[in-house]
Amino acid sequence: MPVRPTLRRPLSAALVALTASAAVATLSQNSQAAQAQQASIVILPGIVQPGPKTANADKALAAVVATFSPAKRGRAVELQRQSGSKWVKVATGVQDRSGKVEFAAPAGTATAPITYRAVAPKGDGLGSVTSRAVGTSTWGPATFTDQFTGTTLSANWVHRKQEYEPQSMRNCSKGSPAATRVSQGTLKLMVIRDTALPPASCPAYKADGTFIGNFDYRLNGHVSTQGHAFLKYGVVAARIKFQARQGQHASLWMQPEDPIYGAPDALTGGAEIDVIEYFGDGVKNGGLTSFIYNPTPSGVPQKIGGWIKKPERFLTEKKDGWSKRYHVFSVEWSPTAYVFRIDGRETNRITTGISGVAQYPILSLLSSDYELKKLKGEQNLPQAMSVDWVRFWQAPGVTP
Repeated sequence: MPVRPTLRRPLSAALVALTASAAVATLSQNSQAAQAQQASIVILPGIVQPGPKTANADKALAAVVATFSPAKRGRAVELQRQSGSKWVKVATGVQDRSGKVEFAAPAGTATAPITYRAVAPKGDGLGSVTSRAVGTSTWGPATFTDQFTGTTLSANWVHRKQEYEPQSMRNCSKGSPAATRVSQGTLKLMVIRDTALPPASCPAYKADGTFIGNFDYRLNGHVSTQGHAFLKYGVVAARIKFQARQGQHASLWMQPEDPIYGAPDALTGGAEIDVIEYFGDGVKNGGLTSFIYNPTPSGVPQKIGGWIKKPERFLTEKKDGWSKRYHVFSVEWSPTAYVFRIDGRETNRITTGISGVAQYPILSLLSSDYELKKLKGEQNLPQAMSVDWVRFWQAPGVTP
């Protein structure tokens, strides 16, 4: 007998559709798994306080930085605050190309800290992502604060460099108490003429020895907390309104408390940390710079960092300006990095030349020889660098 062929029943259309649907679902799940983000959150103390007038440092906002990985540029993120058993949205933002979102939020107090978390809501095929909760009590109260409420500097401050220093490009200028003033809640650092010496009698030279010209001798506001207040790792911040004129540069910077001259690196010898410098209105590249000088075995320090790119993006509005309103300039210093910020927004990050020793803050308005020509006469002086407050927070668990 002939063998009859075995007939296979065709798959039903419904079964084909179901199989295809399952395959698509599996691909979608795999895609979502591949796109899943991890979230982290860091809270910094009160370093956000732009404004036209002096203000209480205790009212400054905390900087909150949420980071998502892998980055999804443009993805919405919420900052939420814990309220009892609930979470309340307090701010929104979007991830930048590195997955970071920067917020400013109330910093709470030592007795009433605030807990925050960052959430990327579900959407666009992505599941919701939530960071762990972090409290503002991480840093605790400021280790050092001066809001300059009196009429004289407190005993925490000393005047620096009260001799003319050709080796520092200041043959024609020196620090002097006469160039500082405390009034109306601010420390004013100035550049004024040294009337004890004849006018236009100081020869100024460039670093290569080229003669620039003869200028008046100048007195500069130049103070520090050396010997009185210092830290090893943490956050240093100052709320500053800068001088308008060029020919002088204002600075918040740091030096080692106990310098080891000839040290081969910053870990053992410390570093000069220039948190911020401002060279006056109208400088072509914006006039703001942050950098460090890293010691090297050769004895020639290595400069790392430089001009802040497009600094105007850190201003609050068109009428704002570095000589018009106050802004908080800060550095977060850890064993792995210096992170520079303006009102809590990162401007630069340096991961080499990290100081491993205690350092102290310095405030100055200096007129170095190379810039004296830009002062353009007494009719433009004195200019002032106005400092509303200075604070630093020692990193928890570290003894300076």
